[in-house]
Amino acid sequence: MVNVMLIDDHPVVRAGLRAILNTFADVRVVMEGDNGADVDKLFADDAPEVDVVVCDIQMPGVDGITATKKLAEAGGPPVLILTTYDTQADILAAVEAGAMGYLLKDSPEDELHEAVLNTAARRRTLAPEVVNLLAQRVGQPEQSLSTRELEILRALATGSSNKELANQLFISEATVKTHLIHIYQKLGVDTRTAAVTVARERKLI
Repeated sequence: MVNVMLIDDHPVVRAGLRAILNTFADVRVVMEGDNGADVDKLFADDAPEVDVVVCDIQMPGVDGITATKKLAEAGGPPVLILTTYDTQADILAAVEAGAMGYLLKDSPEDELHEAVLNTAARRRTLAPEVVNLLAQRVGQPEQSLSTRELEILRALATGSSNKELANQLFISEATVKTHLIHIYQKLGVDTRTAAVTVARERKLI
């Protein structure tokens, strides 16, 4: 029996996932949470045994990426990210944080079941869309943006100035400008607006 902790800030989504997972004879939802901070419950003395954490990314308070990193560093259960977000920035952040699996919420129920079992066994499970995006990065390394460049692009999308970007990322304005030059070259653009537009079209952010 694989024991699951579900973390999602939407009660209706959580209830639906619980109902789906509990229909499988070899899976049981034993804990729930509505934001990433709830992973702390796993380390309580009276916490039930949990084999896999199924977690969303975007949540108020502590997000799924931060929660995943915390669990990975603490030697906690493996994490399966289950989300609607399929941008390179989210996928890379999740994998780098230590997520064992990454699945989209519109995946068929049997895929979710298989992903939960694989993640519990610490076997890497990635949605086909995720595999395709990562393959693009490997196949076109010269056009692939680094994690830092993706961070900067995301901040650009919110309208941050160079100074604000530098403060947010704890780097100098000169370094920000250098990153922007590289981003423009890789995306084949010459303005911030164009960079954000192209990045969104390519599902980079």
